[in-house]
Formats: sequence, structure tokens, C-alpha cells
Amino acid sequence: MSWNTFGRVFRFTTWGESHGPAIGAVVDGCPPGIELSEEDIQPFLDARRPGQSKYTTQRQEPDQVRILSGVFEGKTTGTPISLLIENVDQRSKDYSEVAKAYRPGHADYAYDAKYGFRDYRGGGRSSARETAMRVAAGAIARKVLEGVQISAWVEQIGDSAIDYERFDAHEIGNNPFFCPDPQAAEAWAKLVDETRKAGSSIGASVACSAQGVPAGWGAPIYAKLDADLAGAMMGINAVKGVEIGDGFAAASATGEANADTMRPGEDGGIEFGANHAGGIAGGISTGQPVTCRVAFKPTSSILTPVETITRDGEATEIRTKGRHDPCVGIRGVPVVEAMMALVLADHMLLQRAQCG
Repeated sequence: MSWNTFGRVFRFTTWGESHGPAIGAVVDGCPPGIELSEEDIQPFLDARRPGQSKYTTQRQEPDQVRILSGVFEGKTTGTPISLLIENVDQRSKDYSEVAKAYRPGHADYAYDAKYGFRDYRGGGRSSARETAMRVAAGAIARKVLEGVQISAWVEQIGDSAIDYERFDAHEIGNNPFFCPDPQAAEAWAKLVDETRKAGSSIGASVACSAQGVPAGWGAPIYAKLDADLAGAMMGINAVKGVEIGDGFAAASATGEANADTMRPGEDGGIEFGANHAGGIAGGISTGQPVTCRVAFKPTSSILTPVETITRDGEATEIRTKGRHDPCVGIRGVPVVEAMMALVLADHMLLQRAQCG
């Protein structure tokens, strides 16, 4: 069985390949009567779009989205919303070597082992090109999530991390790295450029926070909000690790240090003394910001020769020509935000279905 659909109530299915004529998505389960236009979706696609700086792939894709169904007179109808983006800048000839041998760390071998056949042009279905449709679907999810604000940023590239004492949310959109620390952004410019010129790539860590999520979303056992969130983030290309809240740091903490203390707040509410749990306890949101951290591995397509084998099992070396991200985590920021929105929209509607 093939899996191309995500979500339970708010669902989306993506289709298309990196070097096919187009990519697309069908979003189903969106409530009716929500104002929606292509202009609501395009800004998020523009943030992810390739070719905007020398620190990302130079593939030139405008990523102009078209809404083909599910919207009438500017509002959602409750029927499937079909989205289309045409591919306009494919260079399949760059992948002649990839057709003969596998890129270590890429999905080439695993895809071939599963299907016995693969589209080697840009990775085909396993290309990060597919994430454009997640971003488009995520833009619709944001419209469903009235009152929830989602923001992500790069917090580390290689071994160079931001200083949270200098965190400025307004800086995230002012540099090509989605970096809230201007000093770190300057250091990353040199680091990523040197990596690119060396024909290599480098990993990154992306942090994400959702403000305004009320208490009660999620479930205690098989629909835990944090489990669905972790699965969504791990489903992004090149992601190899996810932490919710303090994540692995909690393993070295004591119970009292890790406790999110509570006290009575104003108007009968609750005030928390910390948010080590990332806004989720027992699989259910607590009303605090929902937070996670996502680790992206270095891009597998590099100019530096590496050992591999051919499809016939013979030893060889491969260097990947073409246009590739020297740090895929940079353009991963809008994708992380989209997956956060998609999970939260699904759980919002699940909560409405069970508890009203």
C-alpha cells in the first residue's frame, strides 16, 4: 500500500514528482465558509521557494499556486480543495550519474529496493520538491486555526548556534537563514558559503512554536498530540530527529527541575512556571505554547566524491551535479511551520468532533 495522505479529519494528499510537469495536493475535510484565495497561500510558498539566495538551490521555480476546486466566491465550500503548482525549471540531464549509481544517504537505494524501479530525476517522488504542497496545504490549515500563531526559525547550522539572549523575532524575516540572531546570521553566511564552495553540505536545527493553542487538543493514547507532531516532522525530507519541549535534555533532569509548576492565575485561569513539556502533557495540549525542535541532516547530493555502488552492485564513486541546497534545513523552516499547522488543524477538528 502506498501512503500519500496525511491527517484524520483535516486531510491532504500530495502527488507529483520533482521533474514531472507539475505537483499538487488535494485538501479534504476543510470546514466550509472560510475565506480563502491563492493570495492567502502564496506568501508561504514564496518563503520556501528555491533560488532566492546563494545559500539555497539555484533551481528557479516561481511556485505559483492555483486553486482548482473547493472554493466558491472566495470561501471554502467544504468539498475537496485541489491545488496545482507547475514545474518550470527541470534539468534532468544533471542526474545522468544518479541513474547509474546510488547517492549515499539519499533515498535512491531504499526506493529501488522497495519498488524495483525509481525516477532518478531529482529523486522523483522522494525529492524535497514535494514539500511545496505541504506548505500550500499548511496555509489552508492556518486559516482553520483562527487565533493560533505559528513561527519557526533556524537555531543552529553545523556547530554554530544562535544566542537566545539576542533572540529577536523581527529578525527572522530579515535574512536568508530565518535566523532570529543577527550575529549568528552573519556567521552562517560565511559558513554556508564556504561549505557550498567546497562542494559539500551541512546540517541544521529548526525550532518551532505555536502560540494560542488551547488546553485539551490531543488524546491520551493513540492520538497523542506530541506523537502526531513528531511523526509529522519526521516525515519531512532529511529530518533525522525531533524533540518536543526540552526533548532529550529531560533525560538528564530531576523531577523537580523538569516540572512545569502551576499556580492560580487571573480570572480563574492557570499560570505555569515553565514549559519543559512543550505545551503537551499526556498527549494533550496544556494551553502553553506547543514547541518542538527538528534536526535536518546534510543534503545527500554533493559535489564531493563519495563511495557507493552501481545498480549492478559494483563499487564506484559518485559526485552529484546540478543545483542543490548546501543546507536543506534553511528552506525547511516553512515546511516545519506547515506541518505544525496541519497537525494542529487536524486535532482542533478532532476535538470539535468528540467534545463539541
